[in-house]
Amino acid sequence: MSDLDPVIGIDLGTTNSVVATVRDGLPRVVPGRGGQLLTPSIVAVAKNGKRLVGALAKRQAITNAENTVFAAKRLIGRRWGSKEVEDARGVLPYALRPGPDGNDVRVEIGGRALSIQEISALVLAELKADAEAWFGRPVTRAVVTVPAYFNDGQRHATKDAGRIAGLEVLRIINEPTSAALAYGFGKQMERKVVVFDLGGGTFDVSILDIGKSVYDVVAVGGDTYLGGEDFDRRVMDWLTFTFAKENGGIDLRRDKMALQRLKDAAERAKIELSSTPATSIHLPFLVGGGDGKGALHLDKQLTREKLEELTKDLVERCIAVTERTLRDAGVRPAQVGEVILVGGMTRMPRVQKAVKDFFGREPCRGVHPEEVVALGAAIQAHALTAPQPSGSEVLLLDVTPQNLGILVVGGYFQTVIPRNTTVPTSQTHLFTTVQDNQTSVRIAVLQGASERAIDNELLGEFVLDGIRPARRGEVEIEVTFDISADGIVGVAARDVATGQQQSITVTATSGLTEDELRRILDEQIDDFLEKKQTSREFEERRDRALAVVKEIESLGPAVQDALERTRFGKDAVQKAEGVLARVRQAIAARDAAAIASEEESLDRTLQLFRGLASAPRPPGPEGR
Repeated sequence: MSDLDPVIGIDLGTTNSVVATVRDGLPRVVPGRGGQLLTPSIVAVAKNGKRLVGALAKRQAITNAENTVFAAKRLIGRRWGSKEVEDARGVLPYALRPGPDGNDVRVEIGGRALSIQEISALVLAELKADAEAWFGRPVTRAVVTVPAYFNDGQRHATKDAGRIAGLEVLRIINEPTSAALAYGFGKQMERKVVVFDLGGGTFDVSILDIGKSVYDVVAVGGDTYLGGEDFDRRVMDWLTFTFAKENGGIDLRRDKMALQRLKDAAERAKIELSSTPATSIHLPFLVGGGDGKGALHLDKQLTREKLEELTKDLVERCIAVTERTLRDAGVRPAQVGEVILVGGMTRMPRVQKAVKDFFGREPCRGVHPEEVVALGAAIQAHALTAPQPSGSEVLLLDVTPQNLGILVVGGYFQTVIPRNTTVPTSQTHLFTTVQDNQTSVRIAVLQGASERAIDNELLGEFVLDGIRPARRGEVEIEVTFDISADGIVGVAARDVATGQQQSITVTATSGLTEDELRRILDEQIDDFLEKKQTSREFEERRDRALAVVKEIESLGPAVQDALERTRFGKDAVQKAEGVLARVRQAIAARDAAAIASEEESLDRTLQLFRGLASAPRPPGPEGR
């Protein structure tokens, strides 16, 4: 295959998808065979058994709601039984059920059960066919974008969808990063930018340092279940509630055709309210009235003010994620040079105002919110496959969106690679055995933000056998995580003394249920590891604990005086003395873990002593 063969960039969206390429040195959107630039991410099976994708599928959705699949991206890589899947089952007109192994999600459509990867592959295949018609030759290679906060399983599932569609996925890149590539293309700028990406199903925010042709991602954050679908649902819920109130409690959600008409009307109204203060929603013959009353109609006016009231908390969630991401990066809003709005939902005036108020500046409107992600993917695809003139190479330094680590004894999650670490990367931590003469250890690989392993995503597990028998804590196990530029995770464990080694490459995350994770955690966990204490870690914890202990001791006389004047706090002070004794013992034993376990109690003790020491004296001759 020649390097000059066509290569494309694809934004596989929740609501719409876009395909783009670089031609004559400039990125451009590839039009569909019908001339459209946006392809609805909808798949259907018509009543005659024919599969429909895109605009054709959307056109027949109302009369064939049960066999029309939309918003599949929100379910890709999800486990059956997860909160997101359970929420979807309650509102989607099409049926979901577990796969043969009970882990992944299948869609009942046209008498068949298709995986979410297969549904997404049909959309990708449609985009591939559009590109082939435009190029007049086969297209087999692509860069595909995903939300920045997609976990490892969702990324792998997206890549699998590409393979099913007949595409070699050269790279999976984050949507906000892709948008920044398109924004900075050819500008030779040096600027810190924030990409605020609110699409149909997901929300992402990324902070990047752009230095000419270098795009350095500083931090990412997001919510993979927050987007335009949620705004539409608020309007649908409002319409459903008011209709029931006015028509004797008739619930429109029980009629799948009526529900689909409501969805279409809600989406249209939301879009219209971006440019007008009010709009009418008129749906004649929506449902039968029952009891021979004839058909019922829906006729409501929705104002922009009412829409903003219905969705206020959704906008606030976006700003909260943005604030947290900036805090992670150590960046103040005033330090940001430009805010780029991406995704169709950023056309909503209330979203634009919220961004402006938070950053204290007007956001950039110089990019097409629904095309810019695909254009950036095309730029990356071109950079990966075509020779670049000297000095014009594009260097993309992306990050891992979530913490990666292992399960350690006690059911805790020990981070090995923190979120927002630039990839590719490799990091190693030392761990030790937890029981005498232990000859094997299990390594459970997880991804997430919680200190509790049960709350995180289990990526896989393996066993390291043949380690030398010894007393607990004497055997050192070196655990190494590698993440490639594609985001592929590899984990290896090695007995430092013997060199015995075992490793895995994480290939999927959606095949393990929460029940399986609970089974692992409920089993005997003495064959897991615990973190190897370092002298630096002990010294840092010791120094902090000693500083708190010293302050508590200095408050002793004032606390004793307060206790003599009142009986309040005596039991608490006795417990505090126990805390101090345990901390001193842990310091003497050079046990960092024991000090860590007492840190919260030590802080509470300090607050107690401060409160007692500053308590006002009761009225009396000497107090007046």
